[in-house]
Amino acid sequence: MTTVDPDFQASRLREERRARYFTRINAADKWFQVVGLAWITPMLKGLAGDNPRAQAGEVWRLLGVPILSIVCFLLVWAALAPTVQTSLGAVPGPAQVWAEAVALNQDAIQKAEKEQQHYERVEKRNTRLIEQGKADQVKDIPYTGAPSYYDQIWTSIKTVFFGFLIATLIAVPLGILAGLSPTANSALNPLIQIFKPVSPLAWLPIVTMIISAVLASNDGLFSKSFLVSAITVTLCSLWPTLINTSLGVASIDKDLINVSKVLKMNTWTKITKLVLPSALPLIFTGLRLSLGVGWMVLIAAEMLAQNPGLGKFVWDEFQNGSSSSLAKIMVAVFTIGIIGFLLDRVMFALQSLFTFTNNR
Repeated sequence: MTTVDPDFQASRLREERRARYFTRINAADKWFQVVGLAWITPMLKGLAGDNPRAQAGEVWRLLGVPILSIVCFLLVWAALAPTVQTSLGAVPGPAQVWAEAVALNQDAIQKAEKEQQHYERVEKRNTRLIEQGKADQVKDIPYTGAPSYYDQIWTSIKTVFFGFLIATLIAVPLGILAGLSPTANSALNPLIQIFKPVSPLAWLPIVTMIISAVLASNDGLFSKSFLVSAITVTLCSLWPTLINTSLGVASIDKDLINVSKVLKMNTWTKITKLVLPSALPLIFTGLRLSLGVGWMVLIAAEMLAQNPGLGKFVWDEFQNGSSSSLAKIMVAVFTIGIIGFLLDRVMFALQSLFTFTNNR
């Protein structure tokens, strides 16, 4: 009867546990990359003893270098900002911008408390009227205070997603049609080439006049300024999705198309079972580009349409001309950039869920 060396068995168990550990790390790495935390993977591997020196170098590249770059940027900004004088005073440095960000947060908290107090007073009033038998005098009185900074951020996010959704509903079907039919592609291509370079500042007056003619008042589900901004986003952001969808559909393996003909698939089945799954990587690439374009376009559209979002916040501060206006505008600039990055990460996460590509 053979006996198993206990040391060998223990070593084997350790290796199996280590292999399972690395398998889980590699599986999680995909999502670390999606959320911008790719440096966690080499850190975990290094802690597990997988070539710690090489993993430390990878952590430095993925985490240390970006942090060092940000620190250098802040130092240069802090050094150069006081040397530039504007009509509103010196350009604010990082400390002043951070102070304004904190002030905007405190102001938003105070405005939220005022709004809550308003609705509590309205509820008490209506309850009292009902108890007095005057239910016909009950009113839902809306809060009319100025929106907070967070309210304006939320308005911008809602507007861009509304415009992006409309653009997607238009661009994806047209892209599929153009990719499947050379005739449709020839018909759409001139329109794409003409309208794709048009600036949002050119679309905005046209959209404003059409919306004003169609909607007599702001009593509908959406305000005029919201629709003007959202439709301007739609007109400027649908092209990347349309073009990439068309390319994705047109590049499908011809053997798959022949198989669909042999199986006598109807058009709907061919699109849902063959075309869309094969074209999804390029479609999502177009969607990411469209959302990025839409977010950039939105700020300019809100400035001119006076939609109460981040664009209007920037414009109002510019018009205000107070000593803190420039710092507030720079807070908005960083907010716009951070939200743009997060929107792209959201689209990349969706792309990772629905496709099998490793595009970043």
